[in-house]
Amino acid sequence: MNLHDPLTVVKGVGPAVAAKFKLLNLKTIGELIDYYPRRYDDYSALTPVIELTQPGPVTIQAQITSIKGRYVRRGMHITEAIASDETGSTRLTWFNQPYREMAMKRGQDYYISGSFELNYQRFAIQNPTTELVSDFPVNTARIVPIYRETKGMNSRQIRLVLKELVPEIEALVETLPETMVRTHNLMSRAEAIMGMHFPDDSEQLDVAKRRLGFEEVFQLSLASLMNKLELQQEKAPPVEFHEALAKDFVSHLPFELTGAQRRVVWQIYLDMQKSQPMNRLVEGDVGAGKTVVAAMAAVMVLHSGHQVALMAPTELLAQQHAETLHKLLEPLGYQDLVGLLVGSMTPKQKEVARAQIKSGQTKFMVGTNALIQDSVDMHGLELIIIDEQHRFGVDQRKELLSKAGHMPHVLSLTATPIPRSLALTLYGELDVSILDMKPGGRKPIKTSIESPNSRKLLYEDIDKELSDGRQMFVVCPLISESEALPASSAEKMYEQLRKRDFKHRRVGLMHGKLKGAEKNAVMQQFVRGELDILVSTTVIEVGVDVPNATVMVIENAERFGLAQIHQLRGRVGRSSYQGYCYLMLGDSGAPSKRLRALESSNDGFRLAELDLELRGPGAIYGQAQHGQLDLRVAKLTDIKLISEARQAAHEFIDSGEKLVNYSQLREQVTRLRAVTNLN
Repeated sequence: MNLHDPLTVVKGVGPAVAAKFKLLNLKTIGELIDYYPRRYDDYSALTPVIELTQPGPVTIQAQITSIKGRYVRRGMHITEAIASDETGSTRLTWFNQPYREMAMKRGQDYYISGSFELNYQRFAIQNPTTELVSDFPVNTARIVPIYRETKGMNSRQIRLVLKELVPEIEALVETLPETMVRTHNLMSRAEAIMGMHFPDDSEQLDVAKRRLGFEEVFQLSLASLMNKLELQQEKAPPVEFHEALAKDFVSHLPFELTGAQRRVVWQIYLDMQKSQPMNRLVEGDVGAGKTVVAAMAAVMVLHSGHQVALMAPTELLAQQHAETLHKLLEPLGYQDLVGLLVGSMTPKQKEVARAQIKSGQTKFMVGTNALIQDSVDMHGLELIIIDEQHRFGVDQRKELLSKAGHMPHVLSLTATPIPRSLALTLYGELDVSILDMKPGGRKPIKTSIESPNSRKLLYEDIDKELSDGRQMFVVCPLISESEALPASSAEKMYEQLRKRDFKHRRVGLMHGKLKGAEKNAVMQQFVRGELDILVSTTVIEVGVDVPNATVMVIENAERFGLAQIHQLRGRVGRSSYQGYCYLMLGDSGAPSKRLRALESSNDGFRLAELDLELRGPGAIYGQAQHGQLDLRVAKLTDIKLISEARQAAHEFIDSGEKLVNYSQLREQVTRLRAVTNLN
């Protein structure tokens, strides 16, 4: 047998069983061997029968002294047996497994694993798994792997088929350089895969996970380093730095730049002066001033007479960027160079926008993915700014890059604080700048967890805030009522607030199902102060800037991730007024650790680390992004492992070793380079 053979060549796998494996996307021997357990049940500790006193999972080594099956009410079958060792006897009970009576052999030693429970006022091991001690046990008396299952295919069946593949697992070839395996004290790949499926003990399982996790991070790091080296071979037009222009821009700002903004802008200016393309990510907590940094980068390009393109993930955000940039560039006389192109514009508006881009009248193009349409003809494009770049697909970003006709400088922005470990793996080929200071005059947002029972009193406090001329966001997890999900909907909350709780206030509604023009109209009403309350879904999560909004109520807060709530509350407190965020629970139960953390901290980076630890990278970037990471074993919270594997990737490149010598490694790295989130 070889790894590419279909599973039907394995003993016990016929067409029907193979069809069930196919539901798990497992068709070949190699795919099944590479199918790691999602968790483990520990039945490795043998308990003498006399010590069976507490309910819970147990494993005993005993002989069957008696066994009998019978049918009871409504056709249910019960098999009962007595299992005995040197210390005593205990009862075994199986439900609807009539074959047990004939299958169990008296006088033979068995490993028996199951849950010791009280049933009908008698303790028994319920529905235990049994295996002869003389056999190689895969389901008992060991740490037992539990796999993702499907109808008709459970973990026990998967383990039995894998048992047949032990010779193939033991014969697996090494995929890492032998010197690396020795230097970093790693298991061989064959030992590691064996340890994942059939661990002898928890120590062996930990060592196996370390080996496979190391390999995952090494592959990802090697892919990002190779991409970075390749990018450094590209040429980009250097952008000359004009000190007087930068000082002129800063002198007209209505606020002082933070030290972090000055530091990051200088890093960008140094990058753009080189003939190598800049590839920098600026990450900053909500309200850290990323748009000003982007504008200062763009000013140098506009001064040279060339073009800049800024692509944002939503029309609302693109429109807001265009308005902000127009104001920032007006003192320099560059405001008329800013143009907007989004999908909801009329055909005539789009035609005019595209003509102005083509003629060069528009030098600073702001838009959504409407910018990457074939009909958009850019020229002299020297700087691309991608806002919330992880929200765009790789192909979309590459299409925008192709508009330049050469490799432009690229500046990526994100308001999502990225844990250091995630930045090292996901953004390994980018130069990362961090805006870790807030503009002066802003007060920390006061966050509190609220029970539904306190809603009336809370609304009274909020109404006083609204009476002072401030505004409020109310965010709901659903657009419409759902029988499947007992959570607040924006539509129902909107009706409740405008007809009952805040009937004396002006209430608006916004959600993702509204057309772009409708969303923009409602948002503009709120911005102009024509609405006191805006009920919304998470479409206002990123970028919406309403300085007069000071109150944020998040309904069913337990349904949101830490990073997401932190983004949402960043929509308030964006001026000298005090901001308030109220986390409304769905019931009167105790709040979670996540919500307690939000109540006590405004540090987005610390919260992102906690979110990563509690819920994984999908919590921060969404499941599509998580899938691209493809880290099935390595934990992104394991900074030591990540640092070691990244160092190994640097050493591999410095050593001059060739990927061509390692076919499987080359295949994986090539795949990761293709799906990378970088340029």
